[in-house]
Amino acid sequence: MRVVAIANQKGGVGKTTTAINLGTALAAIGRKILIIDCDAQGNASTGLGVDPTARARSSYDVLVGEASLEQSRISTAVPNLDIVPGSEDLAGVETLLHEDPRKNFKLKEAVAAYRARVSAGEDTPYEMVLVDCPPSLSTVTINAMTAADSVLVPLQCEFLALEGLSQLLRTVDLVRGGLNPDLDIQGVVLTMYDRRNNLSDQVASEVRSFFGAKVFQTVIPRNVRLSEAPSFGKPAILYDHKCSGSEAYIRLAQELMERERERTAA
Repeated sequence: MRVVAIANQKGGVGKTTTAINLGTALAAIGRKILIIDCDAQGNASTGLGVDPTARARSSYDVLVGEASLEQSRISTAVPNLDIVPGSEDLAGVETLLHEDPRKNFKLKEAVAAYRARVSAGEDTPYEMVLVDCPPSLSTVTINAMTAADSVLVPLQCEFLALEGLSQLLRTVDLVRGGLNPDLDIQGVVLTMYDRRNNLSDQVASEVRSFFGAKVFQTVIPRNVRLSEAPSFGKPAILYDHKCSGSEAYIRLAQELMERERERTAA
């Protein structure tokens, strides 16, 4: 079970869109996937059609130790795809855990408990857990990175996005140095790419020159259907599987699984 934190402290770069549609695409090819919605806005939950009234427990309950992952998860309309929903209560995690010496390890402990259940034959493993992080470098994001095997970084093809990326990398280094020495960069996904805009090409070129093979070949285009889908409570892949955004996330899922096969074979 590989845990991937989808993180970028800059808002509006496509973290939640990536979590929803990558998770759906992976589930569609037969992978058992869990999304943990760690954003107080709960957009990943809404985008998968989970009504707020159905969120009896959330990632907040997991982080404060009041519920386990298996107690908090909800099945979605997508076969093989479950979600631990988000909640506005997450906005209070920082204050609540402020003096807890284990405050950065809450999600890691919950994941470890789930793995123990799997080892004991009490539950089935997820092939991948995608953690949708909030747009800040908060206690919640640090928890996600501490629990994760790797970080997947959606990066908007705009100049200012590069500045935010350097801050994120410093945070990854800090987490790796003190909390999670095995944390890796899963890869960078270029999002909101506009082929009509020269700046998109310039940003893509700079990111590829710096990260090399860590940047996925698949690029997510700026696409109206991707933006519309959450208001219907559906991933874009269900809302319009033929739109360019959906097709891109299907390719991204295939590329991710190919990289995973290469990694495990190495």
